[in-house]
Amino acid sequence: MKFKLICVSIAGLCISMALAAQTPAYQAAGVKPEPLPSQTGKAGETAEFNLARKILAPTGKLRVAVYRGSPTSIIPGQTPAESKGVGYDLGRELALRLGIPFEPVVFPKNADSLAAVKAGAADITFTNATPDRARDMDFSNPFLRVEQSCLVPSGSAIKSLQDVDVKGVRVGVSVGSTSQKALGNRLKNAQVLAVPSLDQAADMIKSGELEAFATNKAILYELSDRLPGSKVLEGAWGYEKFAAGIPKGREGGLPLLNQFLSEAQQNGKIAQAVKRAGLRGTVPAEH
Repeated sequence: MKFKLICVSIAGLCISMALAAQTPAYQAAGVKPEPLPSQTGKAGETAEFNLARKILAPTGKLRVAVYRGSPTSIIPGQTPAESKGVGYDLGRELALRLGIPFEPVVFPKNADSLAAVKAGAADITFTNATPDRARDMDFSNPFLRVEQSCLVPSGSAIKSLQDVDVKGVRVGVSVGSTSQKALGNRLKNAQVLAVPSLDQAADMIKSGELEAFATNKAILYELSDRLPGSKVLEGAWGYEKFAAGIPKGREGGLPLLNQFLSEAQQNGKIAQAVKRAGLRGTVPAEH
């Protein structure tokens, strides 16, 4: 009997060590998430709910892809509690609703967060839902719209959006962004330059390498706060329609996701996230 117990104990130890040695998907993708205390909450434990939870978060934790510098995604703080952003806050609320740990997976740019969801290395992201992106992921109902405009530096001769499309004007856009494609087709005279990160965009505005930077107003106002004298141009050349994106093949989780977002609109969670992030330039979502 003692021999049998010893064997069982050794087998259990081996299994534990084998499980610990497994590499999480986010590490395989070369991503190091910010540490955050595990957060769980109570939810309706119906069979339907449990199935939807397994579909949305098959690893047992909610891996939320966010990218730095945008109030629509994440503005990192000194601690997880000080971090803010609509995607970050809604991801945390969704994990609480599902009753599983929240794991933000932080990237330097949006293109990386989209790629992580496409590859299944992240479970969800909150982003502009476009037809192109819908080929790589499934989207919830939209929950927010943000105007798109341009930021110009202090003393710029560009006073309106109509002044941007002029020969010699260099307009920056984020690599892989919807602005890159939209303005590449729309601007006939100005030069559109793809910029790897928002930090580099700010540096290029300062140095004069860019005469303008185009994206949604949420990001533009955030950049403007870092660039004294800069200005976000009035009006809008387009709108970004924000929704939750999940990997293809997990559409069975969309009803629960849409219910969560509808409740978040009704109970003010989306409005709270927008306010906490200092998000500006938003308009009501159109379904």
